[in-house]
Amino acid sequence: MFSIGLVVLVVALALIFDFINGFHDTANAIATSVSTKALSPRTAILIAAVLNFMGALSGTAVAATIGKEIVAPEVVTPVVLIAALIAAIFWNLFTWYFGIPSSSSHALIGGLTGAVIGSFGIYQVKWYGFGKIFASLIISPVLGVIIGSIVMTLLFWFFSDRSPYRVNNSFRKLQVLSACMASFAHGSNDAQKSMGIITIVLISGGLIGSFEVPLWVMICCALAMAAGTMTGGWKIIRTMGGKIFRIEPINGFAADLTASVIIWGASLLGLPVSTTHVVSSSIMGVGAAKRFKGVRWNIASQILLAWVVTIPSSALVAICIYNLINLFIR
Repeated sequence: MFSIGLVVLVVALALIFDFINGFHDTANAIATSVSTKALSPRTAILIAAVLNFMGALSGTAVAATIGKEIVAPEVVTPVVLIAALIAAIFWNLFTWYFGIPSSSSHALIGGLTGAVIGSFGIYQVKWYGFGKIFASLIISPVLGVIIGSIVMTLLFWFFSDRSPYRVNNSFRKLQVLSACMASFAHGSNDAQKSMGIITIVLISGGLIGSFEVPLWVMICCALAMAAGTMTGGWKIIRTMGGKIFRIEPINGFAADLTASVIIWGASLLGLPVSTTHVVSSSIMGVGAAKRFKGVRWNIASQILLAWVVTIPSSALVAICIYNLINLFIR
């Protein structure tokens, strides 16, 4: 048992992380719709907020993976979780400031792993569980490129004899549906990560007996993500919506459909994935199918670099923060 104040602090930081995740990753679901003018920015943000909220209440399988697969909840202290969350929040704000489509999932997983290593050493990390999570983070964007390319190729083949103007006009309307799907999928995966952290601290504090996410935790995380989504994330929207390649409505629909299927499938399996990287890889796959040379691969390489460095960087930040907190506690 430990101070209820520490539990409250962890819950508050987890909700702040969820809020930042909302505006940091808003672009995932609405960037293509905004860039093709299928939706106005204000309408797109509202849709994303509502569907993120609904998605966040759709299950807890990802929360269980975060809460149990990296470290045993019973041994985690509030200081470990505080260090992990501060590191993840720092990395999210750092990448948001520079408009880099980094992954909130990578940041949280790296932060949690680093904080556990800083506190207990490498042997307390459940490396099998970490490996499973890491594999899902690797495989999902690869699937985004492959499936996005296939979907776009099929659409090109099916509509090859139609007027491009009419096709794009039709798909501009369908993008509203695909934006809703992507927003729901985003909420279903990303909001659960904070649910997992809060449930860990409730277990280790003796406030609940087993790993079952309380309803109030689900609602608070859903509200925090929806509120963050309402604030937008325009720097990243510009990167996702236009800098990778010039997106037309049919491309935006294909990318959003691909990403939503992959993310929702991962949520059902309890696998945390990077919604940022699934969406960006889907856009790359769609762009490559349209015109390989039309993809701005230098932007893609920046996203890949952020993918590679986020977990170790946030882990190192978490280790430093944990040690700093210990210095002040002593």
